[in-house]
Amino acid sequence: MQAGETRVDENAPILFLIGDSTVKNGRGDGSNGQWGWGSFFQQFIDSTRITVENFALGGRSSRSFFTEGLWDKVRPGLKKGDYVFMQFGHNDGGPLNTGRARASLKGVGNESQTVIMERTGGPETVYTYGHYLRLYIRQAKAMGAIPVVVSPTPNNRWNDGKIMRQDQAYAKWAKEVADQEGVSFIDLNKLSCDKCDAMGEEKARKLFMDTVHTNYEGAIMNCESLVEALKAMGDFSLNKYLIK
Repeated sequence: MQAGETRVDENAPILFLIGDSTVKNGRGDGSNGQWGWGSFFQQFIDSTRITVENFALGGRSSRSFFTEGLWDKVRPGLKKGDYVFMQFGHNDGGPLNTGRARASLKGVGNESQTVIMERTGGPETVYTYGHYLRLYIRQAKAMGAIPVVVSPTPNNRWNDGKIMRQDQAYAKWAKEVADQEGVSFIDLNKLSCDKCDAMGEEKARKLFMDTVHTNYEGAIMNCESLVEALKAMGDFSLNKYLIK
């Protein structure tokens, strides 16, 4: 897909999604039984007035989505009034320079670390999770688009019958960056964790294919959580496109 190709007319906005496999799994068609919530967003909006372009890609972190040039494929399609929803965090841990080498530094500060990449033998400067989110936010704003930061979806990990949350890590950092940059934040992690806790561990586990990825029902739950959060934002401009 070329960014912007689904635009209904020259004045119609597009909702761009960037993130990992919890936003778009594989080709986004559920071929492996796994779905990301971004595959269903179109069902909740008036597609005659706004479209969704899902550029999320499995295995990507806030860092690798940028360093692999995936963000550069989105930016040319951005116009004033478009929306960019960003959700990263599931793949931001791990090694900095070996193996998949996709990790960002923890937190939201301005720290950086230059490493020698195993796969190239050359240097790369790695920044914090917050740095990469700020990059997407500021570049989207520069194009006149409206960024929205979304916290990572829940993991299928439990403790004493309660699903474990990201409220001391990536969900927390995502909110901090959104607050710093003055953009909207949706705590999808909390909203869907609350749903999972309410239905109980045995039932909620059936929404997942493994420790991270959701099936059809799980992805729908996450998408519904996101839409509920948008509606709770009241006069947020995207809401006029939601199907009531």
